[in-house]
Order: sequence, then C-alpha cells, then structure tokens
Amino acid sequence: MQRTVLVVDDNREIVELLSLFLLKEGFRVVEAYNGAEAWACIQKEPIDLVVLDIMMPEMDGIQVLQLLRTRYKLPVLLLSAKNQDEDKIQGLRLGADDFLAKPFNPLEAVARIQAMLRRSYEFNEEQLSLRPSGQKEDTVIGGLRLDHQDCVLYKNGQEVALTAMEYKLLAMLMRSPGRVYTKKQLFEQVWSDPYLEDANTVMVHISRLREKIETSSRHPEYIQTVRGLGYKFAKKGDLR
Repeated sequence: MQRTVLVVDDNREIVELLSLFLLKEGFRVVEAYNGAEAWACIQKEPIDLVVLDIMMPEMDGIQVLQLLRTRYKLPVLLLSAKNQDEDKIQGLRLGADDFLAKPFNPLEAVARIQAMLRRSYEFNEEQLSLRPSGQKEDTVIGGLRLDHQDCVLYKNGQEVALTAMEYKLLAMLMRSPGRVYTKKQLFEQVWSDPYLEDANTVMVHISRLREKIETSSRHPEYIQTVRGLGYKFAKKGDLR
C-alpha cells in the first residue's frame, strides 16, 4: 500500500528535496509551507506521517503538533535548525515520535520515515509483537487497567489517551512488574532500533507516561526510577 507523507517547511528547497527522495521510494507526498497549511492538509488528506519543521510563520510546528495530538495518533518527525536538546525534549513531550536536526541528509530522513511507518503499522496490525502467548487481554495493577486487545489504558475506569510508543513502553513495563529495565533495553525493544546512548527519548516518554498515570509525577508510585540502572513498574503489593 502506498503511504502518504506530509512534508511541512517554510523553506521550499527543503520541501522539494525531501519530496524528491520520498517519491523515488514510492511514497505519495503532500507539501505545505506553513503551519496553517499543514493543519488544513491533516484534516482533509489521508496522511500516514508528518515531517514537521518547528520554526514556521502563521503557526509554528509546536502549535501544529499540539493540535494534531488532540485528534490524531499518526507519526510525526520534527525538524529544527537548532541542534539543541530543548527543541527535541519539547517536541517529544508534546508527542513527536522522532527528531532530526538541520542540516540533514535526505537519505537519513527517508530511512527514519520508513522506520517510523514500519513501527506504526506493526503496532496497528499486530497490536504488539511483545504479547506472550496465552496471556490475558488485560493487565491490572492498582487503578490502572491496560487492555491489550484494543491497546487502551484505563485509569480508575477512565480512558487515558496514549500514543503508539507510549502504549508499547507501558505494556512492556506492566507485563513484568518489579523487573528493572535499562534505558537501552527499553529503547531497543520498544523502538526496534539500536540504542546510541540517546537517553532523552526514553526519559521523555517515561516523563509523559508519569504525567498521565501518576497522582504526582514528582513522586511516582507506578513507574519507579532505579538509580544507576533504569526503570521498573511497581508490583501490586508495593502500591500505597
């Protein structure tokens, strides 16, 4: 099936160059040159993935990302001219799936897009390859219930919106409460990519999950940090 990628940047040369490489790989490409155009395209076009520049006129990439995450779960690759952790962390906190600093190699961008789409559609079609055979469809710990059949989280009976990566990360932790996972183990299992000493991606996703499931993200009960090692999910008996 041909996938559609929305490329958004106020620099037309970047849009044209990336579009050329994507078209060569068999993608359908939709182009936009500011945030307002991008949001209009997202609402009317069948988009599979968005490549989104941060610094744009009318509506910047962060604003578009915030709007998008209120209604859509499709993958987002953020672009920024500044290779700074602040840009990356802010984007990941708001729900971006990956980040690429300018200037970038268009071949790397295409490879990342292909990997993101592969992960996204593996998630949608297989519902999670990590599911052990014979396991019940729900995992319940404390006030949380994770429905593995529909890939939905409930907190005290109320549905909690999760992105695909948040669901996969939470599912991995909740399936083995008390087990300590390193950042490397979490990244390579959930993102299916080699871990290159980039702890920010895991840390930011853990932070986002804590904001959604914990009573106090500063004093987490469920997702606990094990200093010098990584993270673990609390056992039922450990909860207050």
